[in-house]
Amino acid sequence: MAPSIVHLPNGQTLSVTPSFGGLYFRSNDLALHHSAFPPGFTIILHSEDNDDDHAEKHAGDPDQTPRAESPPHKQQHIHRYRKPSLRNDHLFISSISNPNSNDFRPPTSPTRQIAMMLWATLWWYFHQPEPAPQLTTSSSAKTTDAGKPKGEWRININREGIFKGKHTLPKLERMGLIATEDSSVGVDPEDGVGRAGEGFEKMFVSRRTFWQLDARIYLFTQAPLAASSPYPSMSPAGSRPSSPNRNSNLSITSHSAETSTPGTPVLQPTSGQSNLWRSSTPPGPFTSASHLPTFYPPPPTQYTWTGNVRHPIRSKPPRQGETFYTRYIPSLGQYLSFRVASLSSKPISHRGPTSMLPDHREALFRTPHSSADAVPTITGLSLSEDIDDTPTAQLTDCQLLHKWMNNPRVAASWGEAGPLAHQTDFLSTNLASRSSFPVIGCFDGKPFGYFEVYWVKESTLAPHCESVGEWDRGLHVLVGEQEFRGGHRVGVWLSALVHYCWLSDLRTGCVFMEPRVDNEKLKHYCESVGFFREKEVSFPHKHSNLMKLRREAWDQPVL
Repeated sequence: MAPSIVHLPNGQTLSVTPSFGGLYFRSNDLALHHSAFPPGFTIILHSEDNDDDHAEKHAGDPDQTPRAESPPHKQQHIHRYRKPSLRNDHLFISSISNPNSNDFRPPTSPTRQIAMMLWATLWWYFHQPEPAPQLTTSSSAKTTDAGKPKGEWRININREGIFKGKHTLPKLERMGLIATEDSSVGVDPEDGVGRAGEGFEKMFVSRRTFWQLDARIYLFTQAPLAASSPYPSMSPAGSRPSSPNRNSNLSITSHSAETSTPGTPVLQPTSGQSNLWRSSTPPGPFTSASHLPTFYPPPPTQYTWTGNVRHPIRSKPPRQGETFYTRYIPSLGQYLSFRVASLSSKPISHRGPTSMLPDHREALFRTPHSSADAVPTITGLSLSEDIDDTPTAQLTDCQLLHKWMNNPRVAASWGEAGPLAHQTDFLSTNLASRSSFPVIGCFDGKPFGYFEVYWVKESTLAPHCESVGEWDRGLHVLVGEQEFRGGHRVGVWLSALVHYCWLSDLRTGCVFMEPRVDNEKLKHYCESVGFFREKEVSFPHKHSNLMKLRREAWDQPVL
């Protein structure tokens, strides 16, 4: 097996190489202060089958070795892992290479560190080529492959190696990372007291479940020891800035480069204080000065009314300019990210990972006030209102919308062409909405499209639907940049938006879209990622296909 690179959604990378019958995962970010992983860890990955499969499929396999402890009536055969199988692959973590205790504090929760490594391993595994989904059973042996029943791709987690602890697998199961079909308490009174019970012998992770797990639950950072560690602290301030007082060296200005609304007073440090000041730029989804996971469960449901519709009070979306989704796309060799649109009078700097920089990880933790962002360029000093030739990264979000909405192709669908003031009002209205929020999509930090994520229950679509869940979402989509058009990209960003809807709230059961009936191309793209056409609906401004995607029918985002 050739070495491979694992690109995690927080911008960090792991190298995977074969090692003594297993695979060694090595952190490529160990020298960086925000490294989320120990120097490395080793997993054992193999395939197993029973006597029936063994006789039919693996006769003469030189790698087969019978498992001595298995019952003689159902002997298991172990084979070296070559490629993923639908249900026969087994893995466990055999060893961990922890960093020097003089540099990093030991993890407060070893189980969370184990969960992080298992999650990263599964991230790599479920990026491998998908196995054939057909199941061959005694009943389907004579059925053609096209007509055979299909199974769910899953990998088994063995209680071996570091998973042998009597509390390790139960904790991972409670965290939602692994599962078992045995949902009983069990009859063994020593279960969890003297040993782990038999109910935790057959644990697994399915692909569908894995892609609905929020990475923020499992990815965190290790806190460096300030006294002896050569690595600087992740946050420039050791604690929260104190409240201002008369003797404070902080000054009040009327506007900050990172403030979305001009005239908003912000506190800024005077010279000599900048290294102690926290940036006012919204952090990314994995930023944590406390070095803890950044996932928070949804609050208890409360209700309110919009018109005559009773619906849950919605949690506030991310802040203007904040990146809330990022993922490396192997098929494109680029990072895809989504951030909330902003009314800022200055372009929003991309602070996430990209594939174009020599070391793309540096961009993830670059401060917004760095010199690279402050130096003006000739291209940016445009003296005219013509922004067609200006790189999108140097345009404000209002200018991006002005450019895209005045494209005849986009104007025919959205009908929002007009002067810059019109797009500014358009964006302001959407930012003030309580049921939706505007989104800018980026490939490697370059804006390419505008999207809207909305709650269906209180939308104008809801009266046209036979049934709408309280947490169902809807999408409006627009691709403005010609270089990022094409079917090979549509499936990527469209499935990623659906992926975000699932991750954003586990109670979301369906995602809706309502493309106009004459937009056959978008209807086809929707169907390619799992949507189905339920019916046609009429709005005052258009006649649309009602497209629907259920969570239970979704497997994974396009990779």
